Amino acid sequence: MQGARSDTPFTERYREEDGIDRDLSLILKYRMPRIRVLPVELRNKIAAGEVIERPSSVVKELVENSIDAGCGSVTVEVLHGGKGLIRVADDGAGMDREDALLCLERHATSKLKNEDDLFNIVTMGFRGEALPSIASVSRMRLLTGTADPAPGVAIEIAGGEIGQIADFPARGTSVEVRDLFFNIPARKKFLKSDATELFHVIDSVTREALSHWTIGFRLLTEKQETMNLYKASDAKERIAQIYGLEFTDGLLKADFKRRGLEMTAFVSKGDNFRNGRSHQYIFINGRPVKNQTISHAVYSAFEGILPHDKHPVFFLFLSIDPGKVDVNVHPSKREVRFEHKDEIHRFISAGVREAVRAERTARMEDAGYTIQDTRYRLQGTEDHASGIMHHGSYPPKEFADTDALSENLDFPYRPSLPFVYLGDTFIALAGKGGLTLIDHHAAHERVLYERFLKGTGLNSHPLLFPKQIRLSHKEHKVILENKELIEGLGMEIDDFGHDTLIVRSLPEALSAADMRGILSDVASALLAGDQPFSSLRELIASRVACHGSVRGKEILHQEEVQRLLSDLEKTENPDQCPHGRPTRIFLSLDDLKKIFKRK
Repeated sequence: MQGARSDTPFTERYREEDGIDRDLSLILKYRMPRIRVLPVELRNKIAAGEVIERPSSVVKELVENSIDAGCGSVTVEVLHGGKGLIRVADDGAGMDREDALLCLERHATSKLKNEDDLFNIVTMGFRGEALPSIASVSRMRLLTGTADPAPGVAIEIAGGEIGQIADFPARGTSVEVRDLFFNIPARKKFLKSDATELFHVIDSVTREALSHWTIGFRLLTEKQETMNLYKASDAKERIAQIYGLEFTDGLLKADFKRRGLEMTAFVSKGDNFRNGRSHQYIFINGRPVKNQTISHAVYSAFEGILPHDKHPVFFLFLSIDPGKVDVNVHPSKREVRFEHKDEIHRFISAGVREAVRAERTARMEDAGYTIQDTRYRLQGTEDHASGIMHHGSYPPKEFADTDALSENLDFPYRPSLPFVYLGDTFIALAGKGGLTLIDHHAAHERVLYERFLKGTGLNSHPLLFPKQIRLSHKEHKVILENKELIEGLGMEIDDFGHDTLIVRSLPEALSAADMRGILSDVASALLAGDQPFSSLRELIASRVACHGSVRGKEILHQEEVQRLLSDLEKTENPDQCPHGRPTRIFLSLDDLKKIFKRK
C-alpha cells in the first residue's frame, strides 16, 4: 500500500488510505494476512527436526555435551535401538539448579559469550539447541549436580513441558530420553528397525570415541555391555581398541605440519584397500565430520596406486585455527566450510602422498627394485616352473620421477609357450583367428562369483587352526545376524566374544585370503541398506570373489592358466567380471591389420 507509514498499525493505515472508519471485524474478514507467526510448540518441533533425525542424533548431541563438560568417562545405554530409551551419563562438571533450568531454554549456552566467539569455536556444541530440541520430542529426565555441597536436581520434561523438579544427589550429568518422537508420529514412522537404528548409534559412539581417545567410553545395549573402551594414550591405540591390532598393522601413519595446519592420519598400507567406504573417518579439531574436500585429497594422494574399484582406509585428524573453519554450516554440525579449501586440499594430499610413497618405495626395494640416481628398475626374474621370463618395463606411474627414463626390455616371448604375460595381470594367447588378451584377476573373479552365488564347487574344508578375526562392534553384530547367509558362501563362523569371530572352515579359494578384509567388506554390504535377499547375496558374493581371486604379480603356471580358461568358459557370463569390467578382449587378424595399417 503506497503512501502508508511502515511503523503505523495496519488498522490505522487502512483508515488513512480510504478515509472510512470501518468495523475491525470487517477488516479482519477481508484483509486477513496469509503470513502467520508459528506457535512456540510448533517452532520447537521444527527445530528439533533439524537437529534430531533419529536416536543416534540424540546420542551424538548428549555425548558431545558430556565431552564439553570435561568428563573423564561417559556411559551410553540404549533399548530397542534407542527408540525405547537413551541414557547418557558422565562424570563431568555438572550443573546447579539454576543452570539446569536455563539449559532447557532455546539458544541457552555456556559456550558462547559474544559474536566473536561464533567464529572461534573450540567446543563440540555451541548452539544451545540440543537439550530443548530433544526435550520437545520425547519424555526426558535430566539429573545433574556439581561438586559443591549443594544438592543436585532432577527435572522431568515431556514434549517440551517442564513437569516435576526435585532435589537429587547427583554428581555429573545423566540424561534419560524415552519414547522418542512420541508426539510426532509422522517422524516416528520413518525410523528403521531396532537393529538398523542400533547400528547408527554404535557408529555415533565409535566416531566420538575415535576423536576423543583420552575419554573412556562404555556402551550398553539391551542391558548388555557391547563396548568398553578405556582411556587410550593416542589415536592409534584407540583404533586398535575398536578394530584390533591386526587392523592397525595394515595402516600407515602420516604426520604433516605446515603454516598453522597439523595432520595425523592413519591410511592404507600396501594393498590394504576395501570394496567400500566403511572405514573412512575425518576429524577436525576433534569434531567428527564429513567433508568432500578432504576425502578427495586423500584419494588424490593414492592416484596411480588405488585400483579404480577400490577405496582406501583412512582415519584423518586435522588441527586448524578455529577461525579458519566454519562449523556453523549445518544444525547437526556434520559439515564444515574452510576459508581456504584449496590450501587444505593441497596440504592433505601432499602429506598423505609423501607417507604413502615413502612406504611403497621401501617395499619396492625389498621386492627387487634398485634405485640409481632418479631411475627405478625391476630386475628380470624367471619363473622356472612355467618358463616365463617376467620383466617390468618401467616403474609404476606413482613412482616415476619426471626426469626418469624408461628402458626397453626384452618382450617375454617363448615360442614353446601357448601364452605370455604382459606385465603382472594380463595374459596374451595367440590363436589362428587372432589374439586374445585376458585379465587373469577379472577372469578368476567371474569364476568364483558364480560358484559363490550357486554354492557349488567351493570345496569348503575345516581349518586345522581356526582363525580369530577381531571386528568393530557394529561389524561383529551384523555378521552374526546374517550368519546363515554367510555360511551359504562356504564359510563357517562362530561368535568368540569381545567383538571377535572364529572362522572354522573356508572355501579352498579363500584359504590364503585376508579374512578380516573379507568379513569387513561383507559387513559393509550388509550395513549399506535394506536390500532383497537375492541382490544382497549377489553383492556379498561379488565382494568375496574379489578377495579370493588371483592377484596382480601372482604369475600362474601353464596348467593353472589352462584350468582358469576352462572354468571361465563354463560360466554364464564369461566376458565380464561381477563389477562389469571385461575379462577378455579378442583382436581378430583383421583388427590387427587395421591397427598396423595393412590392407
